Amino acid sequence: MFRCPLLWSAVAGLLAVACSSPPIQAPDLEVLYERAARFEGELRNPVVVIPGVLGSRLVDDASGRLVWGAFTGDFADPDSAEGARLIALPMQAGATLAELSDDVRSDGALETIDVSLFGLPYSLKAYHGILRTLGAAGYLDKSLITGAPAGAPLLDGMLDWGDQHFTCFQFDYDWRRSIPENAAALSAFLDARAADVRAERERRFGAAAGREAVHFDLVTHSLGGLIARWYLMYGADQGGPVTAEMTAAEVRARAPKVSWAGAPKVDRCILVAPPNMGSAGALNDLVFGMDLGRFAADYPPSVLGTLPVAYQLLPSAPGSLVDAASGRTSGEENGPDVFDPALWRNLGWGLSAGDLDKQLAVLLPDVASVQERREIAREHQAKCLNEARRVRTALLAPADLPVGLRLLLFAGDAEDTPTRQQYLVDGGQLWTHTTGPGDGTVSRVSALADQRFGVTWTPRLQSPIEWTQVTFVLADHLGLTDAPAFVDNLLYQLLEAPMR
Repeated sequence: MFRCPLLWSAVAGLLAVACSSPPIQAPDLEVLYERAARFEGELRNPVVVIPGVLGSRLVDDASGRLVWGAFTGDFADPDSAEGARLIALPMQAGATLAELSDDVRSDGALETIDVSLFGLPYSLKAYHGILRTLGAAGYLDKSLITGAPAGAPLLDGMLDWGDQHFTCFQFDYDWRRSIPENAAALSAFLDARAADVRAERERRFGAAAGREAVHFDLVTHSLGGLIARWYLMYGADQGGPVTAEMTAAEVRARAPKVSWAGAPKVDRCILVAPPNMGSAGALNDLVFGMDLGRFAADYPPSVLGTLPVAYQLLPSAPGSLVDAASGRTSGEENGPDVFDPALWRNLGWGLSAGDLDKQLAVLLPDVASVQERREIAREHQAKCLNEARRVRTALLAPADLPVGLRLLLFAGDAEDTPTRQQYLVDGGQLWTHTTGPGDGTVSRVSALADQRFGVTWTPRLQSPIEWTQVTFVLADHLGLTDAPAFVDNLLYQLLEAPMR
């Protein structure tokens, strides 16, 4: 074994100093950024915060019912037939996923909840952390804050800069639907916000300022990062639709060609804990359902299995799925493929389970035949899996970053995180096989989209994503957004880093 005495002596010396030094204090953001935060002018990019899964309220336009956002009052309870149908997306044989629409829409930022879905935890506190950060930076989106008296701090620890800053927005979206659909919605949202910003710049700074191009900075968390990346790479282009009968090769061919259509409107895209290669929790929830605990609702696999986004969060890193009987792993020849509809049918996972007749009768009340309901459910599952393969193919397509766009990743690598799952065909059993570095939810490999596993290893990162900067923060999936290192670096990027 190679040893370097000088190196180990240096390490030992650093450890001795670290052990004897006082704890490092959090940075004084007001001292660091007050002058930049108080600067008023057109030389500031508007910021759009894109939350993760569950981060937007969902309401039913037809009835006014709250579909997602609280577990009290007249909410859509999945234990009831009506509630289950409101939360689930409709299923219809022969229809594409984009054609399966309902009356549910997003209705602003979620106000209060602490839950986890598809293995990705959500907490309002996490986004309060980002908003406090943006408040200290002089950004303010008053639509997110209700009931705050004039002149009072709007959130705990958030500085009130009056009304001079007008360029922070939060994008809410129907997180049940496919990533490309929400990227198209983001495209329309940015166009509308750009018009608002130009009008306000003209009012404040004159006609010339109102004619200047608007460039955004995107601050994303978890699933929000995947939506932002699709928008940057493809704009509003959703690619070709898929069907249940398509082969893997045919599905991959439906991925759009990288055009960077959204990149001209964005300077920086800051991605916090993005599951670029999925999360083990998504597979668990699709197989077993989601139990929100004693005081909330339980969401069965029959309901979750109708949501396209759930499949788009499946773990797909090489080696992430193991056949316990054969020992083969995903990524190997003849190894398991998490996006293969035949695998799910053979294992009886999700909508292919054999004990869903009662639940399917609730979700498909107009279909009388038990066998027909099963066929519709399995076809829907196959469409969702094929769409997930297409989305993952598109998001991991290698492409040089266009000039002027910066992708900045903040990820955790100090928490034990499920990285490999094992299954048995007999009974469809599934359990965690291996853990590794990550943020407790998203592995380091997934966040980086690290492609070095299952191939000849190299010391340098091999990723289809051309990261401008990577910063590892010692925090979990939700704690990343409130960690001092993240806050300090975020403010620097938004306030002081050079613009294009």
